[in-house]
Amino acid sequence: MEEVEKLVADLQRYNRAYREGRPLISDSEYDLLVERLRELDPQNQFLQAVEPETFEGKLEVRHPEPMLSTEKAYTEEQLRRFFARVEKKAARLGMEKVEYRMTPKLDGLAGRDDGRIFATRGNGLVGYEISSAFAKGVVPIGGRGHGVGEIVVVKSYFETHLADLFEHPRNMVVGIIASDKINENARKALEDGAVHFVPYNQLPFWQGTALQLLENFRDICKNLQEKVDYPTDGLVLEVVDQELRRQMGATTHHYRWQIAIKHKGETGITEVIGIQWQVGRTGNVTPVLEVEPLSLSGATIRRVTAHHAGMVAKLGIGPGAKIEIIRSGEVIPKIERVVLRSDDVEPPGNCPVCQQPLLWKGDFLRCLNSGCPAQLEQRIVHWFKTIGTADWFGIQTVKKLVAAGYDSLEKIYSLTKEDFEKLGFGPVQSQNLAQALQASLSKPVEDWRFLAAFGIPDLGPGDSRRLLQHFRLEELIHAKPEDINALDGFGEITSSSIAQGLAECRQTIQHMLNLGFVLERSVLVGQESKQQHPLSGKKIVFSGKMEHGSRNQMEQQARKMGAQVQSAVSSKTDILVCGHKVGLAKLEKARQLGVRILSESEYLDLLATA
Repeated sequence: MEEVEKLVADLQRYNRAYREGRPLISDSEYDLLVERLRELDPQNQFLQAVEPETFEGKLEVRHPEPMLSTEKAYTEEQLRRFFARVEKKAARLGMEKVEYRMTPKLDGLAGRDDGRIFATRGNGLVGYEISSAFAKGVVPIGGRGHGVGEIVVVKSYFETHLADLFEHPRNMVVGIIASDKINENARKALEDGAVHFVPYNQLPFWQGTALQLLENFRDICKNLQEKVDYPTDGLVLEVVDQELRRQMGATTHHYRWQIAIKHKGETGITEVIGIQWQVGRTGNVTPVLEVEPLSLSGATIRRVTAHHAGMVAKLGIGPGAKIEIIRSGEVIPKIERVVLRSDDVEPPGNCPVCQQPLLWKGDFLRCLNSGCPAQLEQRIVHWFKTIGTADWFGIQTVKKLVAAGYDSLEKIYSLTKEDFEKLGFGPVQSQNLAQALQASLSKPVEDWRFLAAFGIPDLGPGDSRRLLQHFRLEELIHAKPEDINALDGFGEITSSSIAQGLAECRQTIQHMLNLGFVLERSVLVGQESKQQHPLSGKKIVFSGKMEHGSRNQMEQQARKMGAQVQSAVSSKTDILVCGHKVGLAKLEKARQLGVRILSESEYLDLLATA
């Protein structure tokens, strides 16, 4: 059949792209195509084997036991059919009770570690030797030799530091394993201990009967998924009894005693009316789709942000395209798949605001005109949003100021109530704006927040905080790339970018300092006052829910005492402070690395001794 041949060709192409870390369609869309092929040709060879992956230049290794794929269940009916098959086989064996074990389904790169050889899944029978991953900085949770698992990035770390740089965490993982030359951002994640190999036997799990699972399904699923800080795409359910497993056996594709439970958020199909191209403060031009109104999860969706211009071009997203949108957990809607491509797809050649030519940088379109009004507006909005001590300066107010020529912080901070009135603002609003500027000068603000507010590329709050533990702000603006590169966690490319950004922003930073902002200064490493405190110089991770104040408050307090707060446990971590429902992966990793583990009360006792 022509449809079957096309389906197989498409699935092979999509699988190859996914294995290489550059997915062309979503997991759910891929799964739907697989199910369609299963309907048309259940015995097709593609369905009978593990979807292969290749790593050029890597040594091939035969697995002692096959590493197969997993059968999938999307509905309760499919899950009940799985239970029925298992219980039928168990009855024939004279088993009165069957127990199941369920774990989160990690969304990473599968591998097997026997303590000596670390290999990818490959085609299920033969994989590729990748033990060099541990030398690169991948952290084996629980230590070496725990068998099958997946290489993943800590989810909270990815969302904080990498979400704007990689389309999916798996892209970065594949890049780390496949290449000897590691991306600078990926290298930093490795240095921060945020890339893990997580054996399945180290994951949190639920165990019980089929009836217990069906009666408490939602609560059990929610509880499991809250316990892991890794990307997941469902849960894996498997039979506990080894003899029953042996009797059920496997196909050439999957084990019959195991199934993946996958569920989607609410989805709907709508039509793209048009595309608005928005210019960010760094010059990236992002497509925002205007769609026919669609109701999902209690909200009416009219606009959907596409990731970048490359996505629009590759997937044929333009006026007339029909797209499926997913809104899971009442979060921002995203494109699940393209149902019907558009013939009207043409990313802009010029900036939609300043009309200067746009250049491609990877999949992103970028406006290089630093004087572009949209970039100026976004930088100013970023300042006020980050500094957090001046209200009233929203996007509409800032647009009006930039249009009137007040396109820099220096100019805006020179304005008085009378100046605002001359610009067309009402008396009350003018008074509020003038008072907000003065308030931002007099309210204390952390020096790292002050620095991060300037929006320098590659210099967010975390790195601003780290730099200001080694340099006074007045010194930092004169730092050279080698000065920054000498510090732990700063690579050559990032250091060069930060130094260049600081140099370009130096006059503005100095001008703002001269205005008299009240800065709460970071404690410098090596200061005598800092060395007197038991937390001085210690690298600390807080995990779980705290009773004596929020985690953010405890982190701020620790920093004031000279500690360096980390988001993930690594070999450089000194202390892990555990609240309620502490992340199991962090706890296991801390034990493995010999990190000092304190309960919240023990930590507070430590503070009391200072």
